[in-house]
Amino acid sequence: MDFGLVLQTDPPASGVVELMKRAERAGFTHGWTFDSAVLWQEPFVIYSRILAETERLVVGPMVTNPGTRTWEVTASTFATLNDMYGNRTVCGIGRGDSAMRVAGRAPNTLARISGAMKVIRALGRGEEADLGGTVVRFPWVREGAELPVWMAAYGPKALKMTGEEADGFILQLADPFLTQYMVKAVRDAAVAAGRSASDVRICVAAPAYVTDDDSPEALAHAREQCRWFGGMVGNHVADLVAKYGAHSSMVPDELTEYIKAREGYDYAHHGRSGNPDTAFVPDEIVDRFCLIGPVSAQVEKVRALRELGVDQFAVYAMHDAKEAVIDAYGRDVIPAVNA
Repeated sequence: MDFGLVLQTDPPASGVVELMKRAERAGFTHGWTFDSAVLWQEPFVIYSRILAETERLVVGPMVTNPGTRTWEVTASTFATLNDMYGNRTVCGIGRGDSAMRVAGRAPNTLARISGAMKVIRALGRGEEADLGGTVVRFPWVREGAELPVWMAAYGPKALKMTGEEADGFILQLADPFLTQYMVKAVRDAAVAAGRSASDVRICVAAPAYVTDDDSPEALAHAREQCRWFGGMVGNHVADLVAKYGAHSSMVPDELTEYIKAREGYDYAHHGRSGNPDTAFVPDEIVDRFCLIGPVSAQVEKVRALRELGVDQFAVYAMHDAKEAVIDAYGRDVIPAVNA
C-alpha cells in the first residue's frame, strides 16, 4: 500500500520541502499539497524544489482545478517537471472549492473538469489535444512521458465520471462505510464504461493524529486538532444537499446528516486546526472521517481501508504534530501495514 503526505504550502516553502524529505525517508511514496492561489503559496514552484531534493517521491496537487489556470498551462507545468525529474507527478483535480470561491467565482462544473482532464492528460503525454477548435501538441515532450489524472469526488455524478474517465479516485475522508460505498460506485462505473475496475487507483486522504495512548485527554486533543477536516468536507456536502436534498437516495445520510448545524464558513481559517467555523462537527464525525488514536488504532483502520480496495492512504498533516505523525507512520504504521 502506498502512503502520501498532504500539506498546505504555508511559508516558508523550505519548511514544506523539509517535511516532504522527511516523509520520503520515512517510507512515504507521494507528496501532495493544497492548490489555492490566494490562501497559500504557489505549489508548482515548490514541487520543483521537492523533486530536486528527493529521489522517488511523486508529487501533485490535492487538488488543482480547471478554472484558475488554463488547461495547456497546467499540462505544460506538469510535463516540464516530468521532463526535469522523470515521471514523478500526478494531477489531482476537482471543482476548486477554496481556490474558486475565495477569488469570487463558483466551483467548476463536471463538464469542465471532464474536458480539462482529457486535455491535460493528452498534452502531458505528448499527444494532441483540442483546445476548443485549435489542436495543439507539445513538441518537446519526450517519448514515454506519463501524466495520470486523479479526480476528487463525493456526489453520484462525480463518482460516475471518475470511474469512466479518471486514472485515480481521491476520496477525502476515511469513513469505512462511505469508502466502501464510493469505491464501489467508482469501480462499477469503470466496468460499465468498458474499463477494468483496477484501471482506477483509489486514494483515501484524511488527517491522522497519533496519540501515545487512548486516554480521554489524548483523544480529545487529537479531535480538536483534526475537527477542521469535517468543516472542509462539509463545504462539498453542503453543495450536495443543495443539489439533491437533505435525505436523497442519491447521497447517503451518513455523509450529509452531520451538516444540519452548519451555519457558514470563512475560508480565512480553511484547513487549519482551531477553525471556529467547524464547531458544528461532532466527535463522531472526527472519529469516522479521520484516524485518531495510538499506533494500533491507526494500523487497524488503514488495514480496513486497504481491504476495501484503497491503494493509497494520504495523511493530512495540518495540526501541531506534523513531524511526529510522519515519524510514527514511518517507524510503526507503514511497516505494520505492508508487512
